[in-house]
This record gives sequence, C-alpha cells and structure tokens, in this order.
Amino acid sequence: MTSNNNGPLAGRVVAVAGAAGPAGRAALLRLAEAGATVVGADADAGRLAEAVDAARYAHGGATVTGDTVDLLDLDAARAWAARIEKEFGRIDGLVHLVGGWRGSATFAETDLADWDLLEKLLIRTVQHTSLAFAEALKRSDNGRYLLISAAGASKPTAGNAAYSASKAAAEAWTLALADDFRKAGGEEGPSTAAAILVVKALVHDAMRAERPGAKFAGFTDVKDLAEAIVGVWEQPAQEVNGNRLWLTPKP
Repeated sequence: MTSNNNGPLAGRVVAVAGAAGPAGRAALLRLAEAGATVVGADADAGRLAEAVDAARYAHGGATVTGDTVDLLDLDAARAWAARIEKEFGRIDGLVHLVGGWRGSATFAETDLADWDLLEKLLIRTVQHTSLAFAEALKRSDNGRYLLISAAGASKPTAGNAAYSASKAAAEAWTLALADDFRKAGGEEGPSTAAAILVVKALVHDAMRAERPGAKFAGFTDVKDLAEAIVGVWEQPAQEVNGNRLWLTPKP
C-alpha cells in the first residue's frame, strides 16, 4: 500500500515520535493529508492505535502505521529507524512530539524529582531519536528533524526551572544536529535540516471543551502546529536549518 500522490509531501516518509497525544494525532492527520507515508511511535499502544486508525479513516488513500517504541532505549530507537528505512526505502522526516510538564508554585518549591522525569522525557528521547535517525535523514534529498519546543526555554519562569532547562537542553542538542547537517552539506549547503518550532503552549478541542471560558491567550492550536510542521518541508533546508521557527511572539 502506498501513500496518496497528492499533496506537498507525496512520496515522503515521515516518522512521528509521541504520536498518540493530541499534537501527535493532529500531526498524523495533517502529514497523511499532505501525501506522506507516516509512521507513528508511542509508548502507549492503545492510544497509538486509536491515533493511527483516526488518520487512516480520515485519509483513506494514505499509509499510516504505528509502532510501540520505548524511546528511552537507544537501541529500540535505532531499531525503529532501521525498520522504517527497510520497509519504505527512505526516511524524510522525524517530528519529535514527546512531551511532558512538571512545575511548582515557586522556585524554592522546585522538586528535583521533576527534573529526573523531564530529563528523560524531554532530553533523553531527543538524544535517542536524533542519533537513531540522523544518518537516514542525511540520505534524504529534503530531510527534516523537527523539535517542538516552548518559549520558556528562552525565558524561564521561577516555577518552571526544571521544564525550561530541559527544553533548553533539547534545543541545544537539536542545534548541534543542525550543525552536523550543515557540515555534511559542504559548499552546496545542507539538503537536510534540523529546526525548532517554538510555542508558548498547545491547546486542542478537548481542552476548550473542559474550560469553555478560558481564552488560552498565546497558545497554539495543535492543528496549526501540524500545519506549520508540513510547511517546514516547503521552505529551503538552508533557510530553516539551525533556526527557531516561532509560532508565538518571542519573549
């Protein structure tokens, strides 16, 4: 079964890490609509199956599959990348949507157990997906590694020390990957890019339903994030590699 031939990502193979959450579901839907073959991964097999089925149902001609992968295991991440490339012959993107949040009322109340958790979710998974997918992405003629980050990484608040520091470390790691892509491109410039999409926070329909009076000022809807993700492929690799692409005003 092949992906549909219509859309800007026709013929592309894109992996989505953290595919079972609201942002992941939106990304699967939009990438499939754009014509990509989409391979989602998540640690939650049940929620992942629901997300994959929803994307398949919405876009009947698309190839959307799911793998239950422990991205805290580097070998598992590498095996996932190898399976994708073997099955589909190429990898053109990794969208990193593994998330998590912990915070405190004040700086003094910061619980370092939060750091232990966020270091795994927000840094370790980025290390593993980047190391697992970097070489395959270099083999693409238009590859993308996309990290979804938060404005708090650039302007941390007192109660978000662990979260902001984790996001900042993930950004630095992604920028190092971008430098690797730049060097690999030589004088012609990179054909593969690593970029960071920055939001204040994300909102989705279920959140609005739970809090009908909330304004969610400055939040990015997961559907708009998914649209921006697809749009990164339409920009030249040299223009987006190593850059933060702001979907919210800079702090």
